[in-house]
Amino acid sequence: MDRVSNLPDELLCHILSFFSTKEAALTTVLSKRWRNLFVSGSNLDIDDSEFLHPEEGKRERGRILDSFMEFVDRVLALQLISTINKVSLKCRTGVDANRVDHWIYNALARGVTDLDLCIVFGSSRYWLYPRGFESRKLVKLKIGSGIDLGWCTGSIYLPMLKILVLESVEFCAGYKLKMLLPACPALEELEMYDVKGLDSNETVSSASLKNLIIKSSLVSSGSFSFDTPRLVYLGYSDFIPEDYPLANLQNLSEARINISLTDDQVERARFPNEYDDEYDDAVRLVNMAKLMSGIRNVQTLCFNSTTLEVLSLCCESMPVFNNLKVLVFYSGQSRWQAVPVLLKNCPHLETLCITGLLHVVTETCGDVCDCIPREDKGRSITSCQVKRIEIEGFIGTMRETTMISHFLEYFPCLEELLITVEGNCPRQFDVPEATDFRAQMLELYYKSLSCNVKLHGCESLLRKLTAQ
Repeated sequence: MDRVSNLPDELLCHILSFFSTKEAALTTVLSKRWRNLFVSGSNLDIDDSEFLHPEEGKRERGRILDSFMEFVDRVLALQLISTINKVSLKCRTGVDANRVDHWIYNALARGVTDLDLCIVFGSSRYWLYPRGFESRKLVKLKIGSGIDLGWCTGSIYLPMLKILVLESVEFCAGYKLKMLLPACPALEELEMYDVKGLDSNETVSSASLKNLIIKSSLVSSGSFSFDTPRLVYLGYSDFIPEDYPLANLQNLSEARINISLTDDQVERARFPNEYDDEYDDAVRLVNMAKLMSGIRNVQTLCFNSTTLEVLSLCCESMPVFNNLKVLVFYSGQSRWQAVPVLLKNCPHLETLCITGLLHVVTETCGDVCDCIPREDKGRSITSCQVKRIEIEGFIGTMRETTMISHFLEYFPCLEELLITVEGNCPRQFDVPEATDFRAQMLELYYKSLSCNVKLHGCESLLRKLTAQ
């Protein structure tokens, strides 16, 4: 007898839980014992593509499609007395919608705690059967693309649900978060990806929510409000919305804000005086200050380069971030007008992380950089408490090394500077602009006697530097 067969049933069932339902079903040919083990499993992973092999054209064969649906029916019938912990169901065009309703209802009736659904019926969207969503045991629910969220307008109550993931979220007249969130009083994590069709103000309102992720995929005329007093983490990616009517985020600890702009909106952000102040885009850009005020209690704040562009219009209304310890931003080819204001308004900042030091040089560049000669050179950072600076995407240009030297000279509390080189010994070091890179870096080492400077990503160059 083989060693696997000597294992106890509980362990074999645990091993089978890592298999798809089709793979687990294949073990029934081994012996009657394996058939009993298969139907005793606590997880179901059903993906019709594993059975129908669409690349071979089997989905169009009615007999094979019927065989797949009969197989799922038999599996659920064999497991009728078993408890199911997790169900993953992925179906596409051709599968009978009424059958799918029955499978979902069957799983929920048997106490499933983790349900992952992805139903794609071509051009028509699948409507979840509302009766099935009155589960008192469901803890995690993931609804993938192809499913119409209009189901939440019916009878729904999920008192134990803690994690809700919505992919390809399309807002419409029949779907509102205010209909869904009150039915999930214990919800702690909400993730919405590929959000589209938002044509009005939508409020994320939950007294229990702790983690929220929103990623929009299209420009919309609507906007999000946040009434989440216990929220700890916010990941928000969106095109600049019309407004932020409400931003109740008083307990927020970490925020990652990525605002996207069209080329025209970037121009309006850079040259606001050349456009009508009453124009919608101009108002949208300035309204960003409302969100910043709502997240003013964060300890960690991260944003992308276009968000930095928008913040350049909000300098006068920038809130004070008294709790902020870590500030991370991606520079790209943005303006740095907002950077001095941010540093000034973060009195307890300890770590500053910048990806890409190169930026657009303007008269409003500020004195954090050393791009334009100024009488008040470095003034905005001489009172900054930053102890650690991390610089990523370093390519070795003279402008970058000059800026780093500027940081070392004017950040009074700086203890550690970590520089990560773009790539592994990039070719940029061979271009004429970087011929003096080695000498520049050596100067930085000697200049910062009280600061620990580290160079990562180009180990061979680092060895040469430290050996001299």
